[in-house]
Amino acid sequence: MSKRASIMIGLTAAIALLAGACAAPPAAAPQAPAQPAATDTPAPVPIPAASPKGGLRRSSSGYKGTLNLWVLGYTPGNQFANPFDLAIAQFEADNPEINVEITGYPPNDEGFTKLTTALQSGQGIDVLRLPSDRLPAFVKDDLIAPIDDYLTDADKADILPNTLDAVRLKDGKAYAWPLWVVPMGIYLNLDVFQEAGVELPSKDWTWDQFVETAKKLTFQRANGEQVYGFSGFIDPGVINTWGLWMNEDPSVRPIVEGKFGFDNEKAAAGLKRFAELALVHKVTPPDFGSQKDADVKGGFKNKQYAMIVDATGFSPQLKADKINFAIYPLPSVNSNRLTVGAIGLIAVAATNDKVKEQAAMDLARYLTSAEVQEDVPPSETAATGFYLAPAARKSVKVAPPLDQFVPMLDYMWITPLTPAWPKLTRLFHPEYQNVIFGKADPAEAMKKIAPEANALIAGQ
Repeated sequence: MSKRASIMIGLTAAIALLAGACAAPPAAAPQAPAQPAATDTPAPVPIPAASPKGGLRRSSSGYKGTLNLWVLGYTPGNQFANPFDLAIAQFEADNPEINVEITGYPPNDEGFTKLTTALQSGQGIDVLRLPSDRLPAFVKDDLIAPIDDYLTDADKADILPNTLDAVRLKDGKAYAWPLWVVPMGIYLNLDVFQEAGVELPSKDWTWDQFVETAKKLTFQRANGEQVYGFSGFIDPGVINTWGLWMNEDPSVRPIVEGKFGFDNEKAAAGLKRFAELALVHKVTPPDFGSQKDADVKGGFKNKQYAMIVDATGFSPQLKADKINFAIYPLPSVNSNRLTVGAIGLIAVAATNDKVKEQAAMDLARYLTSAEVQEDVPPSETAATGFYLAPAARKSVKVAPPLDQFVPMLDYMWITPLTPAWPKLTRLFHPEYQNVIFGKADPAEAMKKIAPEANALIAGQ
């Protein structure tokens, strides 16, 4: 098997970007460690040799050379890496003349900036896994190749129609291969529930029941260690926590009829209610709102946080690590049930080399197929097989625990596919943090950024 490079982009620049925009969060009543102990990154798993299997695994392009694959969240040995390593080993076995090099980038603003820079340079990137909200800006700048000429009748019959329609962005053409659908859920650490003597709530829980549960799960252990009922990752590049306040009312959406949609009473009420988790109920850690993703996940795994909100990709890692957990839907507010998320995509970078483009499309098709799940079934090194979320193809069976997310798909709000989205989230983020830190009134914060937000939306 040929050598594959794995590059993890650092977080230093992301921290610098946030430092100027964020005030320090208020201290909570109980004292907690400065940062939860994040779990160590697993060592890369040896990848066994694969044998050719044929079928769509075999590229018909005739291309000989290297394909550069960028994978969101990939770090050697983690839950994103092992399935991709195994799949690429199979693809390379079927295409010995093609070498696939993998580059990982983190799911934050810095990672997406690096991805954009690579695409703009036209160097070192041929295939990329990305969330749907990042696609429109790339398509607008002609950085992504349309897939229509490569879609077979079998592809069209198999791919969920709404996911394929979602990526038709210019001239009616589709610009990415839908991979999976990624809703957010509430992760419950069942060991912490048991330790605190708290009964599991109903999965039809309301916001008030969620708050009361989080309060009961916020306590100090006999050794002085503080446990918090809830946390979540907040960053310009993610929307993990948004569903917990957008559920205030169906009208609370970032873009409504071509205008910024958070400058209204309902959005302000939802933001205020969410911020009260930290400011009033004191169920979140002191650095809530500015934590790193690894600290949120590490705190959950190490039983410092009883509940967190996160996407589907965390569940295979928890299963592999034998963490005792459950996945719940986000609580409802005023009978409004909502989750937020995106469509995971695999796209191909625009190129004038049509032979290479064909090879890249063949790789993208394989990485979104039922065959890749056959080649990478659930195992000790890939807990849910290749797919880390419910697949965007009818032919792929959803493996546990991902099946716990399937009921949420009926009421999932998908981030808008608009070129303005990355700039809009960066504009929103510092005000969102200031609301959480108690430094800004929600209504005033949204009114402050509304003119610039509307200009961004209008100019897209």
